[in-house]
This record gives sequence, C-alpha cells and structure tokens, in this order.
Amino acid sequence: MAELGAKRISLEVAYAEPDRQFLRRLELAEGATVADAIAASGLQREFALDTDALAVGIWSKAVARDARLHEGDRVELYRPLKIDPKEARRRRAERSALRRGRDPQS
Repeated sequence: MAELGAKRISLEVAYAEPDRQFLRRLELAEGATVADAIAASGLQREFALDTDALAVGIWSKAVARDARLHEGDRVELYRPLKIDPKEARRRRAERSALRRGRDPQS
C-alpha cells in the first residue's frame, strides 16, 4: 500500500447476493491495489466469506488483485454462476413452450 500522506483516491467496493448487497465507499492512498480495497472494505468480515475465492473486476472488467486503482473506480467481486446463461435460457424456453402446449423440441 502507498505511504501515508500520499494523495488519496475515492472508490467503491461492491458485492451482491440474491438477498443482500454490499457497497462501501472508501478513500485510499494513491497507488492502492484491488486487494488493498477489498481488505479495507471489511467485506470478508461482514459477509463471512472467502473473498480470495471470488473473481474481481473494476467496472465489470476482470482484473488481477494487484491492479492499481484510480479515482472513481468501482471494485466488484463476482460470485460463481450457478448455471451457464445459455443453459438457463434454453430451460426457460422449454418451460414456456410447454405452458403454451407446444413440443419444446420442434
């Protein structure tokens, strides 16, 4: 982490689950990394989860934990998908076809 007295930057750390969300605004020293922001946010303690096991990004773009942060960045932690999006869409289409009385295979 950067030295004390260095220029500060404002950023956010975000994480969401189906029934709760976490959004924390932070000020860190210029030169701070994604890992620094996650540690400073208190997310791991508040949600009792292993943040090291989650994918991370800045504004929806995957980054490494040693990526340097800039003013206004939003660090996001991503839960693993429970189902492939294409598979989920296929299943919804099949259910919809069955409700309409059609064969989903046609």
